[in-house]
Amino acid sequence: MKITIFYLYPDLMNLYGDIGNIIALKKRIEWRNIECKIEEITLGQKPDFTKADILFLGGGQDRGQKIIEKELLSHKEEIKTLIEKGLPCLLICGGYQLFGKYFKTTDGSTINGIEAFDAWTIAGGKRMIGNIIIESPVFGRIVGFENHSGKTYLGNNISPLGKIIKGYGNNGTDGTEGILFKNVIGTYLHGPFLPKNFQITDWFIKQAIKYRYGQGINLLSLDNTFEKMAFHEAEKRAIYAKSLSI
Repeated sequence: MKITIFYLYPDLMNLYGDIGNIIALKKRIEWRNIECKIEEITLGQKPDFTKADILFLGGGQDRGQKIIEKELLSHKEEIKTLIEKGLPCLLICGGYQLFGKYFKTTDGSTINGIEAFDAWTIAGGKRMIGNIIIESPVFGRIVGFENHSGKTYLGNNISPLGKIIKGYGNNGTDGTEGILFKNVIGTYLHGPFLPKNFQITDWFIKQAIKYRYGQGINLLSLDNTFEKMAFHEAEKRAIYAKSLSI
């Protein structure tokens, strides 16, 4: 059994430790004696997305998003089709924005997304920064770190990843954070996201196996002592720290 992860544009979209999500996935896959292959996809390549079992796109500055916009749009229909078939995707910050409809930047220009789901982003005048806690109906309590000025809004039939307990989330006003659409998670949680939330890492592994092999399996249990410590430390930081808006 093998799981292949496509890591999109790591040289341009990798902020605040986002590569830690790849490391967490790889380790928790390999600790279960499953082969893991990481394919780094850079500009100019013509990847066969049907070979991906998990798609990952991290956060990036507006400049990085503008650079990859055209090429990502060239893969729009293929990626959307595979998402409908159940391809698991983890999208962080700028990656989350680029899979929605569009991102309107501070200079008034528009970066077009691939429209994988009904969401759109408008640049805000202040950055929303700090440790964050959300409550998810699927995953329970989730922790992380956010640092973004973009404000994302979800369409009427789109479910957020969770509700804000502490922090700003999608836009700082509606009390939601992220998106959960089919097997896609989009979120503003950096820090990185998966090492602090091992239950979501394992969810991605399960969904990838089901997507590739047509059936789920019971994953080998792991000793999650350190993962739980990381979660509780991040949770404490969020509870006692002040969020910033600058």
